[in-house]
Amino acid sequence: MKLLIATKNAGKFAEISEVLGALPLELISLSDLGLKDEVNETGETHEQNAILKAEYFFEKTHLPTLGEDSGIYVDAFPNALGVQTRRWGGLAQATDEEWIEYFLKQMEPMPEKNRGAKFVCFGALILDEKNRKSPQIFSGETRGTITHSLEAPLKRGIPISSCFKPEGFSKVYAALTPAEKNRVSHRGKAMHALADFLKRGVL
Repeated sequence: MKLLIATKNAGKFAEISEVLGALPLELISLSDLGLKDEVNETGETHEQNAILKAEYFFEKTHLPTLGEDSGIYVDAFPNALGVQTRRWGGLAQATDEEWIEYFLKQMEPMPEKNRGAKFVCFGALILDEKNRKSPQIFSGETRGTITHSLEAPLKRGIPISSCFKPEGFSKVYAALTPAEKNRVSHRGKAMHALADFLKRGVL
C-alpha cells in the first residue's frame, strides 16, 4: 500500500516515517512526486488544517493521503502560537535559525512558572473516495517546558525540538533517541494511533 505523507517539512516526514516505516507501506513524500503546491491553511484548529492538506493532496494524486498539522502552546503567550506557530511574528518565510532565535528572544524574560508548554499534533487520513469527506483523525499531545537556550543541534523543520523538554525527561526532544521521542512526543503518539488503526484492518 502506498501512503502519501502530505508535508514538505523534512523533519516531520522523517519523524512520521520512523513510526510508520515498520509497516508494510510505501511512504511517499510530496517531493517524490515533484509537488510544490502550497495549501492555504485557513483552519481554526490543527484538525481542520490537517484535513485541508489531506483533502487537497488526495484530490491531486488519488493516493491514500495523510495530512498533518501541529503546533506549540506556551503558557507565557496564551493567545499566540498554536495553529500560527510557524507563522508567529510574521516569520512564515524565516529559516529555522531565524525563527528559533526570535522565539528564544521572546521567551528570555519569562520566569520558570511561565515556561510551561504543550505540543499538539493532528493527523487526517483519507484512504479512498469513500472516506474523503470523513477522514480518520488521530491526535497526540505532550506537555513540557521551554529551556532557556538550545540544548541540542537544530533539526531541519522542527527547531523547537531543541528547546522543548518533555515532562519526565532530562533531555529536550532533539536529544532523545528516535525511539524515545516517538514514545513521548505529540507526533509519535498520533502516528502510533494511526499505525494501530492501519494494523487493525487496513493492512
